[in-house]
Amino acid sequence: MAGRIRDEDIALVRERTSIAEIISDTVTLKSAGAGNLKGLCPFHDEKSPSFNVSPARNVWYCFGCGAGGDAIKFLMDAEHLSFVEAVERLADRAGLQLRYVEDDRATGRTRPQQGQRQRLVAAHAAAVEFYTAQLSTAGARTAREFLAERGFDRAAAERYGCGFAPEGWDPLTRHLRQRGFSHDELVTAGLSRPARSGSLIDRFRRRLLWPIRDLTGDVIGFGARKLFDDDDGPKYLNTPETPIYKKSHVLYGIDQAKREIAKQGRVVVVEGYTDVMACHLAGVPTAVATCGTAFGADHIGVLRRLLLDTDAVAGEIIFTFDGDAAGQKAALRAFEDDQRFVGRTFIAVSPDSMDPCELRLAKGDLAVRDLVARREPLVDFALRHVISRFDLDTVDGRVEAMRRAAPLVAKLKDQEKRPEYVRKLAGDLGMEIEPVQRAVLAAASGRSVVGPTRPDRTEPTVDSPQSMVEREALKLALQEPVLAGPMFDAVEATDYRHPVHVAVRAAIAAAGGAAAATGGAVWIESVRDACADLAAQALVGELAVEPLRIDGEPDPRYVSVTMARLQWGSVTARIRELKSRIQRINPVSDKDGYFAAFGELLSLEQHARALREQAAGGL
Repeated sequence: MAGRIRDEDIALVRERTSIAEIISDTVTLKSAGAGNLKGLCPFHDEKSPSFNVSPARNVWYCFGCGAGGDAIKFLMDAEHLSFVEAVERLADRAGLQLRYVEDDRATGRTRPQQGQRQRLVAAHAAAVEFYTAQLSTAGARTAREFLAERGFDRAAAERYGCGFAPEGWDPLTRHLRQRGFSHDELVTAGLSRPARSGSLIDRFRRRLLWPIRDLTGDVIGFGARKLFDDDDGPKYLNTPETPIYKKSHVLYGIDQAKREIAKQGRVVVVEGYTDVMACHLAGVPTAVATCGTAFGADHIGVLRRLLLDTDAVAGEIIFTFDGDAAGQKAALRAFEDDQRFVGRTFIAVSPDSMDPCELRLAKGDLAVRDLVARREPLVDFALRHVISRFDLDTVDGRVEAMRRAAPLVAKLKDQEKRPEYVRKLAGDLGMEIEPVQRAVLAAASGRSVVGPTRPDRTEPTVDSPQSMVEREALKLALQEPVLAGPMFDAVEATDYRHPVHVAVRAAIAAAGGAAAATGGAVWIESVRDACADLAAQALVGELAVEPLRIDGEPDPRYVSVTMARLQWGSVTARIRELKSRIQRINPVSDKDGYFAAFGELLSLEQHARALREQAAGGL
């Protein structure tokens, strides 16, 4: 990936970018009053516009799906770009020259210098031209036969850029050196490697090649398949880790599948390059595959961004695995990853244990589409696999199967489904519901944090007066930090009672505090980045565009009244808690504790009276 862009340059890009102009390229915007604009959200289907844009603060938020951010975030979501790519595009549009940080001292890793990515991508593009031309030569006959035997004609090979690495130690290296690429660039790109003699030789020889592209379509690496028996290398050989190729982030076929994934809200995860080709050609355009590594957390992050996988929008993730032992193990590992998705996760296994490429070759395109259509929830597959290992005709077998299966049910992120799966598991085991229910509850409690089972204090509902005033205070800090900052920062996070409000208040402090902010998209994005969870991030975007509850412009008195009401609600709640605690104290056996609590109560009541007088003006 590109080097880290200087923070001051990112801030300048945000300031010089008109968010209304950027979004208007995609969304038709109309006036919504108070200087705001409104349109239909491009990230989910809706009939009534809930997508709001605030040009004054250079931010946007959708009240329908919960997405929001600044112009950078919009490009990332709309065009499926990385943060760096989005910033670079906006900088080009604004005519700004970006500067890059070469050295990341926080991680100890050396960042690529400016221009290095472009050189490495250019080297790969030249390598693709070389390899695809070689596929037509006499020496590549075995490679062409390999593709033909799997149902891929010349047009398919050209669509996916298939190529052939010829025999010889350095034909690609010599070709690229003649094109002006240096020794260090070829080694850094992973296209060449040093030989014992000290000269450079090609990394890939006598193999069928697939170019691996990133989201933008740039070739960043290759996957190479063994063709000849006298090749003592692995069956598949991939580009090593490079500044632009990180296998834990790469998904083969993502460049061709990304728009359909976003459009359909569905992704099909397969195991190999030919499986991706087979799925796409058979009418399943959302298929992708990992490249030489197991499906992991970073891949999930890529797919969640494409799927818009949030609490408000949940997509479908469909895994396809072989029916053999290795495929079943991979499916169970995928169930663990399932909990990181908000969306629904499924598995599709061919009854004949064929992968999508084999299935298409044997039974045609319709069979591949049917495989995906017959998907089943991943948890059902996982439970069936666990239960099948035990003899359910014996008491010991049923009890042991229950013990092993109960944690799977306990891990379900959608807790409303647990009772149904408890009943299903009891039926599959031939047991009563009660012991299965106890086993699931025990497994769930074993994963919970040690501590009280209920909060120490009652949390206000979203529409309670306390929550409304907390929300107003946060809006003032986000929208009017110059005006509200000093008074806002003086009120501690302990005065907020709703958990998401507490998280946003903590993020404002982590971003440097409202008093030090100047407002606008840079300030709001810094608060969003400091949020610890998705719910807080979504709320920041919502509050950034939600109108204040006052006619006209806010003034210092309005801020003072708001903060007083916020503290008054918190103090009165603490007074109620303290009165309850005093009632439980025995003044005879715990005289010191009783008088200490009573003194604290008097102090709090005096503070509450002062706050009530300050807030007498009302909202």
